Amino acid sequence: MNYFTDPGFWETASFVVTVFGLPFAIFLFLYEQRKERDSEDEEAYQLLQNAYNDFLKIVLNNPDLQLRSATLSNNLTDEQRERTLIIYEMLIALFERAYIVSYEDDLKGVALRRWNSWDDYMREWSRREDFYYLLPQLLRGEDPDFAAYIRRIADEEQHGKILHR
Repeated sequence: MNYFTDPGFWETASFVVTVFGLPFAIFLFLYEQRKERDSEDEEAYQLLQNAYNDFLKIVLNNPDLQLRSATLSNNLTDEQRERTLIIYEMLIALFERAYIVSYEDDLKGVALRRWNSWDDYMREWSRREDFYYLLPQLLRGEDPDFAAYIRRIADEEQHGKILHR
């Protein structure tokens, strides 16, 4: 008997495809979509990390500003203060981009670990008094949610510094 001409064969084959093949195809499609989304998230994270590394090179190329020292330098010239402001503006732009691309209220897993590194960077810079006191000026025109977020963590860090003195 020829299976290809038997209507019962086609009915059974249709049933098998519907019951097993279709759910498997949907699962495979969703799995590939998730993998692609994870890959895009990783690429965005790497681009942001590279931008932060480039920012740190700028900091290294301006050692006279003492941006990585724990103590605040009060005896900067006008030109040095202007360079510091520009560098902080670059940093705020980078932090805002990271916030917009990476932050959500209910982060979990890898996304949360990625965001925690940015939160650490923001907290580290917010401990610097000059950065903290320039925040109102630096945040003019920035995303309101980002501005509220960094103000909150900056206040936490400055309050923590006062308590630990």
